[in-house]
Amino acid sequence: MNYKVPRGTQDILPGQSEKWQKVEEIIRQLCQVYRYQEIRTPIFEQTELFQRSVGDTTDIVQKEMYTFKDRGDRSLTLRPEGTAAVVRSYVEHKMFGQPDQPVKLSYIGPMFRYERQQAGRYRQFVQFGVEAIGSKDPAIDAEVIALAMDVYETAGLKNLKLVINSLGDADVRAAHRDALIKHFEPHIDDFCSDCQNRLEKNPLRILDCKVDRENPLMATAPALTDYLNEESAAYFEAVKKYLDVLGITYVVDPNLVRGLDYYNHTTFEIMSTATDLGAITTLCGGGRYNGLVEQIGGPESPGIGFAMSIERLLLALEAEGRSLDTDNALDMYIVAMDDQAKLKAVELASSFRAKGISTELDYASRKVKAQMKSADRLGAKWVIVLGESELEEQAANVKNMELGSQEKVPFHDLVNYLTKHKVQ
Repeated sequence: MNYKVPRGTQDILPGQSEKWQKVEEIIRQLCQVYRYQEIRTPIFEQTELFQRSVGDTTDIVQKEMYTFKDRGDRSLTLRPEGTAAVVRSYVEHKMFGQPDQPVKLSYIGPMFRYERQQAGRYRQFVQFGVEAIGSKDPAIDAEVIALAMDVYETAGLKNLKLVINSLGDADVRAAHRDALIKHFEPHIDDFCSDCQNRLEKNPLRILDCKVDRENPLMATAPALTDYLNEESAAYFEAVKKYLDVLGITYVVDPNLVRGLDYYNHTTFEIMSTATDLGAITTLCGGGRYNGLVEQIGGPESPGIGFAMSIERLLLALEAEGRSLDTDNALDMYIVAMDDQAKLKAVELASSFRAKGISTELDYASRKVKAQMKSADRLGAKWVIVLGESELEEQAANVKNMELGSQEKVPFHDLVNYLTKHKVQ
């Protein structure tokens, strides 16, 4: 039988996996600098967790979740996003009782959504995200956005656009909801069935529709920013001032609503403006979710976070023609001429590796010429050839492949010699 990778998934092969490792290294270094500690949650959760937090009217819950029954007839769902699980853990482990708030958490791992596969969109995909839970200070909103921007800029991206908006509080959302219904209701039959169902349940979701995005009524829909009350407007202004202080350029888009029901107040997206990226330009999205902790059973604990696709970050780097500085260089290749030399090669390789000197040798019983070609293909910095004379002299010629020079070094001094020259 001809087995293939499941539709909507991918194998990340050597040569590509090093790029992932480099991105993950950048992420972990920045999270340490910003003090966002890693949290690891299960890949599946109770289905109701996502229904309650993400929202029954969202595309994720209605169309995209991988839901199944376990042997105990419990409904479980592969996580389609990371925030709900992190907030569930925050409540379950009573992190709201920690003396230092907000609790700043980060995660990276696979998510699952049943979507039509295209460049940058998979059914199993990897997201990096952060959550800062326990503060309603607008400065933390700016910090979260700054961290996301730092990841992209440290990775090497230049063509970035930050778009922000305010969704206001519950009173603002209610007033805006009524205005949206009045706006769309007379012509709702011109919209898709999803939008028709959303009109009464959650009309804000209409603005996020991918099918009717070109409908003229979308452009003339009432803007949330026009309904902001004094408190919400002041909060949004404070966020913008903090972004200004940080030197972060942004564009205010009144139609930015995001696709999840738990958002309120600050919402944002980071987009790529690279011309070669294709149809999907949004790299990262996030926002504030005051009230979500209470909805999941915890005390009042305002929060904000974001999630970014690692796949899209790598696509954006490719679109800009930028490469990650991945270090996969081979230090030493040991060529063995016979079985006795092979024994010594294995012994030396172990001593080299114990000192952090990456080492390779032949395991296919190839001739010396073939082994030298392999060393060249792998880009080995040094090569030593072991044969009868080297074993008798207990020394080997260390050849510098870049310079073409070589130096005879006793076996007992090889580790010190290589360690010294590797540092140089």
